Amino acid sequence: MTMTAKTPDSESTLADDIAAFTRDPLGFVRYAYPWGEPGELSHTTGPREWQAGILTAIGDALREGHRTQRAPIRVAVASGHGVGKSALVAWIVEWALATHEHARVIVTANTGGQLQTKTWPEIAKWFNLLICRHWFELAATSLRVPAHKETWRGKRIVVIFDEASTIDDRVWEVTEGALSDEGTEILWIVFGNPTRNSGRFRECFGRFAHLWTARQIDSRTVPGTNKAQIAQWIETYGEDSDFVRVRVRGAFPRSGSLQFIASDLVGQAMRCEVLQNVYAPVVIGVDVARFGDDKSVIYVRRGLDGRTFAPLKFRGLDNMALAGKVAEVWRQTGADALFVDAGGGAGVIDRLRQLNVPVAEIAFGGKADRPRFNDETTQAANKRAEMWAAVRAWLKAGGALPDDPELEAELTQVEYGFNARDELQLERKEDMKARGLASPDIADALALTFAYEVAPRNERAARGGGGLVEHEYDVLGEG
Repeated sequence: MTMTAKTPDSESTLADDIAAFTRDPLGFVRYAYPWGEPGELSHTTGPREWQAGILTAIGDALREGHRTQRAPIRVAVASGHGVGKSALVAWIVEWALATHEHARVIVTANTGGQLQTKTWPEIAKWFNLLICRHWFELAATSLRVPAHKETWRGKRIVVIFDEASTIDDRVWEVTEGALSDEGTEILWIVFGNPTRNSGRFRECFGRFAHLWTARQIDSRTVPGTNKAQIAQWIETYGEDSDFVRVRVRGAFPRSGSLQFIASDLVGQAMRCEVLQNVYAPVVIGVDVARFGDDKSVIYVRRGLDGRTFAPLKFRGLDNMALAGKVAEVWRQTGADALFVDAGGGAGVIDRLRQLNVPVAEIAFGGKADRPRFNDETTQAANKRAEMWAAVRAWLKAGGALPDDPELEAELTQVEYGFNARDELQLERKEDMKARGLASPDIADALALTFAYEVAPRNERAARGGGGLVEHEYDVLGEG
């Protein structure tokens, strides 16, 4: 049966109707949005089953808490990709404010970007469909009742964490300490992909499970998720890979975190002193744009110095023009090696050879030449994983990066897991785009500077020339 929003005869009737849902969030959601009516929700009959289950659980806990005065109510949801958690966040925010005269809702996320580009736009989208939206003022990052602009605090507090797995444990601790107002309805609701198998979000499903109503949602069980994409992920990464566990099954990874390069490691590299080595070879990596919104990037690195030569970024540049830019950089820097992405750069490579610029083409999906790293236990599934592992080791050894927010995001957003052969496997660019992230073009250009070992300049001089060497790889980045 199609559920449609009611059209009350008067404002007072609307107020009475909405007030009746103060401890019934599912009833509010079914009433307050125009399900099945012409427009955005014309083909939608109401919340998905799992969303309705969470709203029911909140309502049941509120009614029980009203009788027993227990607080706070805690709900944790770990889910796969695309199940509709952002919509559920929006509904809870709008229900909480609309059905309680004195309510305060706080929404936070793992990053400002997540909050501004994903969480809040979803709240705004559903606000525009809300039957009582005229009661509120929607601003860039707030939703308020005008009469309570300055002083509105009250007897209902709702705290929502979005992408809770990567919210710092200290934020959890501060929040927990603040949720102790006697006689106040307190709800603490946390959502996220389970990207880490440690930390406070993980403990909602483990050590502190007795305090939380915890649910794990498999994307395959939810109508409307992209089943073709899910099938491709399973084929690419494997059913029991960490990528599929997190992005599809809503299960926590076997490895500590899916984040391949830690944020603090990148931050340190952007603040550290540049260590110069006059004998270190100059190496150029070129990542060629594959799609219209991607960038082509030229990255120059000299040993541990990945900062002095700022990465060059180009959008909408054709192959001939890009090849000209690369040739110019090669001449200006006196580079000792040039590695170009073969996946999108065949035309660039051909043109460089016509210009007599020595170039090595690198296939990201090709076989890893140096498959094992520091502890001799990690094996790379392909060339791209091998190069990124070298970048991570280089950063740990003191590699210096430019203060570039784009590069910082790209290095820290790529996720990893292990395939059926327990080989290190990085998330593909296509899958990052499916998660709403930009292609890591700058980071891939940096990784290309580690495609092969390049001999130090003094060593080549002693041998009488020769750039690439076959001896054991020096992960400290002197090549």
